[in-house]
Amino acid sequence: MAADRRPPGRRQAGRTDRGAAEREAFARRIGRKEQRKIRGRQERRRSPWFWAGMFGLVGWSVAVPTVLGTYLGVKLDEWVGGRASWTLTGLLIGIGLGCLNAWFWVRRESDREE
Repeated sequence: MAADRRPPGRRQAGRTDRGAAEREAFARRIGRKEQRKIRGRQERRRSPWFWAGMFGLVGWSVAVPTVLGTYLGVKLDEWVGGRASWTLTGLLIGIGLGCLNAWFWVRRESDREE
């Protein structure tokens, strides 16, 4: 607005304040999101999609550490060798860490419900 030489705060009569309209639209959008969030927290019933997502989260939180532990165990077996099975050790450690990870996520979600 280089052509508008009036001091800040003084507007032409009938001219709308674009910034105020944007702020009002933003406030309405935030208000709708807040109301949706409050309704979601008040509803105790979870949809099947929620449980499908939780099932997937628990599955991946166990599967990824198990696969990584097994992979590291195979690489250790190739590098070190010996009588001890590092593959089996890595598998068991991965399963243990995965179960702890899944327990953490399930506990965190159940704490949110209360």
